Amino acid sequence: MNEARPELRALTSVRGIAAWFVVLYHIRLSIAGLPPTWTAVLAKGYLAVDFFFLLSGFVIWLSWSEKLRAGGFGTVPEFLRRRIARIWPLHLFMLGCAGMLALLLLATGRHDAAEYPFDLLPLHMLLLQNWGFTDRLAWNDPSWSISVELGAYLLFPVLAMAIAWRRVPSWAILATIIALFVVLAAVFASVGSVSLGYEIAHFGLIRCVIEFTAGTAVSALWLRWKDSPARPALVTIGIGAVLILSWRAGLPETLAIPALFAALLLVLALTAGLRHNPLDARWLHYLGEISYATYLGHFLLFVAFKLALVDDAHAIPPLLIVLYLLLVLGSSIALYHLVERPAQKWFNRLALPVGSTGKARPLPH
Repeated sequence: MNEARPELRALTSVRGIAAWFVVLYHIRLSIAGLPPTWTAVLAKGYLAVDFFFLLSGFVIWLSWSEKLRAGGFGTVPEFLRRRIARIWPLHLFMLGCAGMLALLLLATGRHDAAEYPFDLLPLHMLLLQNWGFTDRLAWNDPSWSISVELGAYLLFPVLAMAIAWRRVPSWAILATIIALFVVLAAVFASVGSVSLGYEIAHFGLIRCVIEFTAGTAVSALWLRWKDSPARPALVTIGIGAVLILSWRAGLPETLAIPALFAALLLVLALTAGLRHNPLDARWLHYLGEISYATYLGHFLLFVAFKLALVDDAHAIPPLLIVLYLLLVLGSSIALYHLVERPAQKWFNRLALPVGSTGKARPLPH
């Protein structure tokens, strides 16, 4: 895994950019005086989640596929413990914050049962809320994607043991990626939708699993091409340009965007080792490190921010928007260092396997 570290560093930076795109998506309609062009651009911020799913499959394939194949099903509990330690503690903390907010709203007569349904709280605690058991987002809305990621994690060991991408010809891997995206587009087309943001409660899980699986295939291509990246990178850039033009010409978002993001992910990985790569900037990489806290924390913070400081939630002055964004950054840093990382380390210490020396064996991220 050490040789992949420079590439993963660049991808971590991109994850931070994507997380902030989601933040801006959620506040776009509240920014007073925001030009219509920018509103339209930020309205596509929900698509950043599709990049997250692809990136997750990419990174986890690099980290765990060989370990699971070598260790068999005996390695599965170790894998699942590590992934649950990564996503669940901060989710539970934010859910607790949402619970306190809901109780405050209830005490002041402003409780919205649709936004904070106490009867569905157990599903949210277990990260099962977006597995088809509910028909809407609730509590901390962004956590829907963490719920479906858990589903992808549960399927991953089977995928890793069933498919050896390194033995599959490159053309077959590419054909598989295309087929996965065609299936995804067909699922949405079956209900007359061309938007990936449609019916998240019903289609979020299949959206995640398909894109996560495609991400593992992209990872296999990178492993195959990383030692001679120039030509594959140029070809992939060309494919990405064609996809952009096709999307603008009418290719449905449900097909164009996953394919475009897969091409982007591959290009970023293939070119990440270049000298003076701007994605290697320390501050940008740090935004990626704290991106999970940004993603899970910003939505509830905006709810509280509007309740405390805003008279008109649909016309927030730019200075207050800047204040909110600074609060998002500050809270992300605090959540990462004070909640996410300590809780993850504590959880992993409970489950780390111990060798004959009595020392815990290091495990991949």
